[in-house]
Amino acid sequence: MNFNYTELRDKIEGCWIGKNIGGTMGGPFEGTKDILDIKGYTTPKGEPLPNDDLDLQLVWLKAVEDIGPHTLSADDLAEYWITYIVPNWAEYGIGKANLRLGLPPLISGEVNNNYWRNSNGAWIRTEIWACLNPGNPDAAIKYAFKDACIDHGLGEGTYAAVFVAALESAAFFEKDIRKLIDIGLTKIPKDCRMAQAINLLLNNYDNGVDWITTRNDLVKQSEDIGWFQAPANVAFAILGILYGKGDFKQSMITAINCGDDTDCTAATVGSILGIINGKSGVPEDWQEYIGDKIITVSINRAVGPRTPETITELTDRVMRLIPVVASITDGKKLPSVTITDAPTDENPYVMDETLVAKRLFERGQYSFDVNLGFANGVISYDRCPQINPGESIGVNFKIFGRFWPIPENLTVRFILPDGFTVSGPKYLHMNHGTMQNNWYHLTETDYVITAGETTEALNRIIVEIVCQGHPSVGLFELTLLG
Repeated sequence: MNFNYTELRDKIEGCWIGKNIGGTMGGPFEGTKDILDIKGYTTPKGEPLPNDDLDLQLVWLKAVEDIGPHTLSADDLAEYWITYIVPNWAEYGIGKANLRLGLPPLISGEVNNNYWRNSNGAWIRTEIWACLNPGNPDAAIKYAFKDACIDHGLGEGTYAAVFVAALESAAFFEKDIRKLIDIGLTKIPKDCRMAQAINLLLNNYDNGVDWITTRNDLVKQSEDIGWFQAPANVAFAILGILYGKGDFKQSMITAINCGDDTDCTAATVGSILGIINGKSGVPEDWQEYIGDKIITVSINRAVGPRTPETITELTDRVMRLIPVVASITDGKKLPSVTITDAPTDENPYVMDETLVAKRLFERGQYSFDVNLGFANGVISYDRCPQINPGESIGVNFKIFGRFWPIPENLTVRFILPDGFTVSGPKYLHMNHGTMQNNWYHLTETDYVITAGETTEALNRIIVEIVCQGHPSVGLFELTLLG
């Protein structure tokens, strides 16, 4: 997959400039419930507003630089959350509180999070995953899911992040917004609220309904899940682009005039159009007004990390990473991204409606991933991981091979708190297995854990899985709240 250096850099720089413009222009109106009538900037020239939409992505960039892309996990991002990210509002605070309890991603985004799991904190930070995986939505959504599930679990906020990441990644090759929307929709469940909001928008637009009526219809559709929620706000951003006819200024102003989470909607309009048209397609007067600076508010500078201070530096650091990141996904060798002076390839992306996205969402609400060395696993509780004295909770283990499968024998051992018991097999046999969603599904089994006469506020269970003849010892923790 060949990208012309100048063209790719122009698109990436356009993405981040558009993000900075939108966050600054929409920031003063964040939370507005009424329809607005703005015309442009209301902030001082040369002073971009700080915005968590961009801040968190600077931390994710550092995580990819530090750890590398192919082993980067939700657990790694969780550690960066705890160490480097300051805010504790809404889903950010709930996710961080759950992480501090020892609850792993995705469970950290589910527990005590019925409202904010559907909110905007994840889809606003997807550009980093799209820019690192240009033209490869299936790779971008894997990273976006790892990121979003930390504070949104399997809520609408995660569906929104997957939708937007896919759209933005595809925008490096595709300019037609309707085709981009279609690609995004294939990556999320057809019946989720995020898909319903986009389909309402498209139906109204196609039938000639004006933007104000459509905006009001989206607000009404989301009344039962509340304000500051992802379905309506993502739809406001796409509404801006559709009704603004892709014009940068008109699209951004229209999105902001919808109200609600205006810094987020405007910033996403800016990033999408920045990718499609490049920096050269962003109005020069708006570029000059905002400048090149990045001003942060959400990063803990007392402990680092060194994040980009300008759009130019951010673009350069992303460009250096792209050939490393965009190489392998889902066990299939994809064409590596080569940045050359030659013309950019025509769109090589073949839309996959099921494989990657289906695997992301085919899991329990209270589940998490484990790396066992010789295999990967998905561990799922049958309900919220909270237990009272004498109660029982079910846990399902699904273990997937990482290598070409041969029959293997596993030994499972639980290290339990005093008085706790577990029922289930001590020995597992991994069959050769059959291919399922590009994984060899090797073994699945259920356990029941029963608490003793007393429980602690936090009850930790260590699980050890050993595969005979392999050097790795698989260790992970089951955390049960008391």
